[in-house]
Amino acid sequence: MGDTDVFTALANPTRRALLDLLRDRAQPVNELADRFAMTRPSVSEHLKVLRDAGLVTTEQLGRQRIYHVAPQRLREIADWLHPYERFWRGRLTDLRHHLDAQEDIEQ
Repeated sequence: MGDTDVFTALANPTRRALLDLLRDRAQPVNELADRFAMTRPSVSEHLKVLRDAGLVTTEQLGRQRIYHVAPQRLREIADWLHPYERFWRGRLTDLRHHLDAQEDIEQ
C-alpha cells in the first residue's frame, strides 16, 4: 500500500464511480475508461490513487491490467465507521421521539 489516505481517495467522485463499477465485476482500464468523459491516462491516474490507498488491486492478464475491488480494505473502513452509524441512528431516533412528543403536545 502507498501513502494515499483512504478518505482522500474516496473524496473524489470519479474514484467513487470507479469503485462502483468495480463492485460488480473486475474490469480492465480500457473498459473503465470508456465509461468516463476523460482520457485513459486520467482514468489510470485515478485508479493509481485507489491502488495506492489499498482500495483496488490489479492482475496482469496478457497486456491488460485488470482492476478488482479490495474488499478487506473496504471492510476495515466499514468497521471503523460502524460506531458512527450507530451514533447517528440513535440521534435520529431521539429526534423522532422528540418530534412525536411535540406533535402530541400540539394536539
